[in-house]
Amino acid sequence: MAQTKDFYSVLGVGSSASQDEIKKAYRKLAKKHHPDANAADPKAAERFKEISEANNVLGDPEKRKQYDEMRRLGAFDGGGFGGFGGGRSSRGAGARGGTSQTINFQDFDIGGLGGLGDLFSSMFGGGEERTTSRQRGPEKGQTVEATLDIPFRTAARGGKVPIELEVSEECPTCHGSGAAPGASLKICPECNGRGVISFGQGGFAVNRTCPVCLGRGQVPTEPCPTCHGSGEVRVKRRVLINVPAGVDTGSKIRLKGQGGKGPQNGPPGDLIITFNVLPDKFYKRDGLDVIATVPLNIAQATLGTKISVRTLDGKKVAIKIPPGTPSGKRFRVRGQGIQKGDKKGDLIVEVSIQVPEKLSEEQERMMKEFAESGGLKY
Repeated sequence: MAQTKDFYSVLGVGSSASQDEIKKAYRKLAKKHHPDANAADPKAAERFKEISEANNVLGDPEKRKQYDEMRRLGAFDGGGFGGFGGGRSSRGAGARGGTSQTINFQDFDIGGLGGLGDLFSSMFGGGEERTTSRQRGPEKGQTVEATLDIPFRTAARGGKVPIELEVSEECPTCHGSGAAPGASLKICPECNGRGVISFGQGGFAVNRTCPVCLGRGQVPTEPCPTCHGSGEVRVKRRVLINVPAGVDTGSKIRLKGQGGKGPQNGPPGDLIITFNVLPDKFYKRDGLDVIATVPLNIAQATLGTKISVRTLDGKKVAIKIPPGTPSGKRFRVRGQGIQKGDKKGDLIVEVSIQVPEKLSEEQERMMKEFAESGGLKY
């Protein structure tokens, strides 16, 4: 098999790029190389195809995961699966004196990845070539991933936090067809209505989703003014997230059916939220324990005192500070930490001795007398 282009290089991003970085790179390149904006450049259409196919795989977290695994296994280095057949044989334009095969990866199961047909149907073909327009049935909506900043105390105790999301949904004007009201659909001139484009590559025929009709097999005589022919629009949605008690930075929840609406009356996608806990001015977290630093003056630390500390739930607890308490000494209040399930941490009060920055003449004289009487060097 001939070497396959690196989708990360096509989009100009690294293999560790986030989904948001991939989305931004695709939008920038698609706008720059769109055939309508580069009518005088014959190479723009081919470049646009490359960008679209790269985004089709890397823009989908599941397909990207499969693609990364196949890269790791060396499937795209010129060897890999060359020995596997899986489809009909025919003379291809890119064949070297032999037959070209359309590889069908639908039945492959490698390393526990499951069926790889979804990924390789866009990269290496998926069975018999289509000769009629591709009809899109109901599809699941976009799965949306977002990071949500939450206050420390909300993360500890639980609560509700709103978030505004931008999701892709079926265009309400054209209902996903990409056609303007009253416009008709015609067979896509790029793929002849098949929804995929084919070309010879080494000893194989490679099928990829058509970037012009986006796999529909048809293009409108006039594009929809709302979605500009894509069949999808970006909409903002406000969702109230129920934050479970005890979540920490990196914790995730999946909300079924809270993602984008499904095209052709398909089921809605999911919403995956990753929490980022904001720092608190008073509390810090150590597992399920909560650490609160309380300042003491010299007299309190030396002579002893009682202090009042507020817990996470707003209650106050009294703590006795014995005479001679050093800075950094910790006092544990059982059961006043973070609760997660049937486990609950403690509140740890750490004292910090505060020294006055400046003394009056009288205070300085008295401090020297105190030091001398106690044999303290200064």
